[in-house]
Amino acid sequence: MTGSSPSAWQSQDAGGRRARRSVRRNPPNADAWFGVRCVFRHGESRYEERVVIVRAADFALAIARAEDEAARYAVDVDAEYLGLAQAFALVDDPGDGAEVFSLMRDSDLPPDEYLDAFFDTGDERQGDVGAAGRPSEPPR
Repeated sequence: MTGSSPSAWQSQDAGGRRARRSVRRNPPNADAWFGVRCVFRHGESRYEERVVIVRAADFALAIARAEDEAARYAVDVDAEYLGLAQAFALVDDPGDGAEVFSLMRDSDLPPDEYLDAFFDTGDERQGDVGAAGRPSEPPR
């Protein structure tokens, strides 16, 4: 592999499926905080993206810790962990306003279509926040 650091790597999970694990930024030199996003399936048609923060010496250890946690979480909530883990090295320690995950994606879609395609499909289980910061309707 050429370049200073990989932006992503892939491996096979225990079930033979291709598992994709992505990383962003250069690995830190000492234990650092990482945000790791994992994806789960609940039942036949509900999916969850879940971000946890972990301390680790590098991306591989952060992903391993998050995947261990993901396996426990999947058992606790009767879900299936889908083998996708994406790690982000936090710039600052966790705290109010700290960025805990970021993922950039290239797309030729205009902004409204991009949001509709990836984030606001209409099938999310969420409600709207009104002007006063309170939910205007219960989550679906």
